[in-house]
Amino acid sequence: MNPIEVIKDVFQPFLDGEKRPVHVGEVMNLWLYLNGAEQFLREEQTAFNVVQDEELRKKLDDLINNVHKPMIKELKDFLTNEGIPLPDNFRNIGKGEFQTVPEGAKLSDNEIANLIFNNINMGITYAARGLTESVRADVSYLFSKFQMMKVTFALTLKPIMEEKGWLRVPPYYR
Repeated sequence: MNPIEVIKDVFQPFLDGEKRPVHVGEVMNLWLYLNGAEQFLREEQTAFNVVQDEELRKKLDDLINNVHKPMIKELKDFLTNEGIPLPDNFRNIGKGEFQTVPEGAKLSDNEIANLIFNNINMGITYAARGLTESVRADVSYLFSKFQMMKVTFALTLKPIMEEKGWLRVPPYYR
């Protein structure tokens, strides 16, 4: 298999101007991915307001502004251009300083790091599903792009989690 030929074949529909209609599976995967990304964004915005660790705070800001917000915009634009209704919006969570929230009423930095790591892992897995179930090249491209955005972010978060003792590792098998 020649990777260059595969890439050429995938994007050939764009070169000759032909585009199939988006099929019901692609619509469902795109719609659910948008809905999930918006939910994750709200969780991240809430976590940003209570996180104590500065390094984790910077990673959350990166995730919010360089992963999920651009992803959500691209998904909304694509679905709107295809005439597909968007999911209801979640309310926007503003920035604030809520360090006075008592322990037990907010997540710890360890819990926040693991929440976003698990959310990223779900996004990677669901993007793989959307990619494999897509027929249209532009839909495949979106899912592959989103998957790479999340993989890249996960690769930069994991060492921080490991360094701070937040990475959950199953017991070793003997």
